[in-house]
Amino acid sequence: MTVNHTYKNSVFSLLFSEPDILRELYCALEGVTLPPDIPVNINTLQNVFFMDSINDVSFEIGGRLVVLLEHQSTINPNMGLRFLMYISKIYEEMNEKRALYSSKLVKIPKPEFFVLYNGLAPCPDEQILKLSDAFMDMGALGIMEKQEPTLELIVRVLNINDGRNAELASRSKTLSEYSEFVALVRYLTLQLGDKQKAMQAAVQKCLECGILKEFMEKHKQEVLNMRITEWNQEEAIAVWREEGREDGLAEGLERGKLEIARKLRALGVSAEQIFAATGLTLDELD
Repeated sequence: MTVNHTYKNSVFSLLFSEPDILRELYCALEGVTLPPDIPVNINTLQNVFFMDSINDVSFEIGGRLVVLLEHQSTINPNMGLRFLMYISKIYEEMNEKRALYSSKLVKIPKPEFFVLYNGLAPCPDEQILKLSDAFMDMGALGIMEKQEPTLELIVRVLNINDGRNAELASRSKTLSEYSEFVALVRYLTLQLGDKQKAMQAAVQKCLECGILKEFMEKHKQEVLNMRITEWNQEEAIAVWREEGREDGLAEGLERGKLEIARKLRALGVSAEQIFAATGLTLDELD
């Protein structure tokens, strides 16, 4: 199968639609090394469930591991349930129904679940979502909870915003440069006030600076026709004000602005533009 672009057109889905890049991504996520001869096969679900519930990327590694991955700009607490539905469908497609009635144990690939987050609301570098968190309280039935749930699914949520999860970014050049690209589009959207113009300028800057250069050269027009994370200044301010009630957010935002300003300087953005976007001078970046 190929990656589904019917409902969830995104730069991310197109970028991570090659087996070698998915191999690099998985190794970065788990901090492992896979032999280059182990096959990686994409099996992303298409046209499943509802238009807003299509799995972004799913792939098998060596026929023994199946990885389901979602890229999101908002934290969705229901990802455990969504992934349960996705993996059930994948297992159903992998195994003929009659095999389930065999007297022999049917072996299936081990699943792993990831959400890669790059939204504006504060999010730790990593957090865990569990399917069991959604289970209803049995106390109302007068039944004691069992020590361990009889069904569990664990999702790792990783913040991939530029400047976050530095170790993860260092292990995947593709993921790191994708985060730089998103940060650049956000900055240019602020400066230009037009998302389409910002996307065009960001693509050109990437080509000049070697950010996702091979990908941009091959898919420039497709990228320009896609929507990345919906974002503008008014939305950002609204999010920051809402989340600003949380302890320590101001400090986190200052760190984030500093990282963005440093990245912009590395891309050759002028001091005046950096100050307009972040309120920081070049002296404050050293």
